[in-house]
Amino acid sequence: MAGTASAATPSAVITVRGGDGGHGGPATAPERVLTNSALVRASEALVRSARRHGNQRVTMVIMERSGTIRLVIRTREAGPQTFKSAKRKAYTAVAFGQPTSALAGNETIKQIPGTLVLPGGVPVKYKGFPIAGIGVGGAPDGRIDEAIANDVLAAIGH
Repeated sequence: MAGTASAATPSAVITVRGGDGGHGGPATAPERVLTNSALVRASEALVRSARRHGNQRVTMVIMERSGTIRLVIRTREAGPQTFKSAKRKAYTAVAFGQPTSALAGNETIKQIPGTLVLPGGVPVKYKGFPIAGIGVGGAPDGRIDEAIANDVLAAIGH
């Protein structure tokens, strides 16, 4: 299915340690995040795909589930508006676990600050759960943004 992939290989586990809060439960919680090598592959894939799709001037943002931006890459001459678009698409994809194009008709999501339901955002999933979002903005057609984002997703998954 376009827009989703398992990121089992490039993930890493960060264990947060703390007290059990007096509840007797586990004191650690694993969090899956993309590895640095996966981010390098993503960077390379963005440049290749933007070139292949007509030398698109785009920006890509990869955002973790926590909302932390892990990577920003801009191709030459990408406009200043492309960062905000890519960031909002990445946020929307990871928050809702679906490609932004699939959310276009959802009026409720459109009302949530920070979201953008134009094509170009795809989630990165680990065991069916979104761990990151890839957002691409700047192409003259959102379908091109989404095709580039899917190329990046494929590069992360291998």
